[in-house]
Amino acid sequence: MARKCDITGKGPLTGNNVSHANNKTKRRQLPNLRSVKITLEDGTTQRVKVAASTLRTMKKHAAQAATAE
Repeated sequence: MARKCDITGKGPLTGNNVSHANNKTKRRQLPNLRSVKITLEDGTTQRVKVAASTLRTMKKHAAQAATAE
């Protein structure tokens, strides 16, 4: 099971932990994934893993579409 957003493909990043003594050790920065149910066009629901930033963008576009009508 990959730690990757099913919609945008956002995945883990790598970097360094840097101590006060400037020692560097590898670290991973994982995306903030949420498991949500999405209703598909044919009426069925599917559970997908989505990044929290993607959810925020999806809600923004839904609100804009609702106000445009």
